Amino acid sequence: MLTDPEGAAASAPPAPLAGIRVLELGNFIAAPTAGRLLADFGAEVIKVERPRVGDELRTWRLYAGKTSMLYRTINRNKKSICLDLKSQAGRSAVRELIRDTDVLLENFRPGMLEAWGLSPENLSALNPELVIVRISAFGQTGPRATEPGFGVVAEAMGGLRELTGDPDRAPSRVGVSIGDSLAGLHAAFGAMLQLFDRERRRAAGRAPGSANERSVDVALSESVLSVMESLLPDYDAYGVVRERTGGRMQGIAPTNAYRCGDGRSVVIAGNGDSIFQRFMRVIGREDLAADPRLTTNAARWEIRDELDAAIEAWTTQRTVDEVVAALAAADVPATPIYTAEQIVADPQFLARDMVQAVPVVVEGDEPREVRFPGVVPRVGGVPRGIRNLGPDLGEHTREVLSALPLSAADLEELLAAADGGAR
Repeated sequence: MLTDPEGAAASAPPAPLAGIRVLELGNFIAAPTAGRLLADFGAEVIKVERPRVGDELRTWRLYAGKTSMLYRTINRNKKSICLDLKSQAGRSAVRELIRDTDVLLENFRPGMLEAWGLSPENLSALNPELVIVRISAFGQTGPRATEPGFGVVAEAMGGLRELTGDPDRAPSRVGVSIGDSLAGLHAAFGAMLQLFDRERRRAAGRAPGSANERSVDVALSESVLSVMESLLPDYDAYGVVRERTGGRMQGIAPTNAYRCGDGRSVVIAGNGDSIFQRFMRVIGREDLAADPRLTTNAARWEIRDELDAAIEAWTTQRTVDEVVAALAAADVPATPIYTAEQIVADPQFLARDMVQAVPVVVEGDEPREVRFPGVVPRVGGVPRGIRNLGPDLGEHTREVLSALPLSAADLEELLAAADGGAR
């Protein structure tokens, strides 16, 4: 239904995950992000959605039509089937699918699969090599395991929120669901670890591990904590409690966003010791470049306000293009702050196929070209094309369920329960 431009993937190397089947029982962003990463590299990802409603992400940031571009992006390269997991028939279909599945992804509250009779132990009885990836707010164990939680809660608990924003205001958030995305990245990595272990066991003639040994337990809160760099050891070793620093990075200077004379802004990372000296000469501050007291980040951090004032006095007298050109000539890292408009026109992104135009129905019946982010990382030396965008609700229900050993009556019961989704 939604395909990449003709020939877009023709030159791509063989898909490294071709032949791997993933069953995604996940809504929103965390588990679907993991599924997208696996699907991008060739895994057959079957996304199970509720009949009639589907993944709630279908209507998030929906400005026209029936399916948001957010859903189309997060669920690209997947198949969509409709099953009611609250029904015996729906759960029986999942059990049949599990028999020929390599990885199960889910992000329900802990205990939900067990309540449906789909515990790891029960599923392992059907498929002793099944990799089970479970994503939840706080993990499958611990005193808060059964509590609900979204990425925003994880960002707060993991320490990210406390460091985001300006020090004289309440903590803010980044502009994307970073907690969920980080959990999805860790979940996909965990799935690959278990698939690697499976192949190693097979090669050695060893039996599969237990259900617990084949499980991946991803907590949103821990996924955030894992990228907080030296937050904890700085506290234990030095008694330092990191604080919000706005556009700066604590202990590193000068690095910030600076206003330019044309109303745009630029990010400049002039914090390397030799870079700092070149940077100061570009802005006409030879005195700062030659100051022996400013040869280290620690010393520059102490006068960060003075440095930022000197830099912005220079940037505000120039356009962003003039600033970037002058700094590039001196090997000082800098870039304009991009909006979507600049991203889709950027020569670097375009040269590496990181902006891919795909036909999609936005509203009405006629598809039009819409640009989406490309596939990361680049594997095999060439870019990989988007095979299809996030599918319509239940688009592959008949295709997938017809391959199961179901009676005609059972198949029709499941298709009827899909209630009008494309089959």
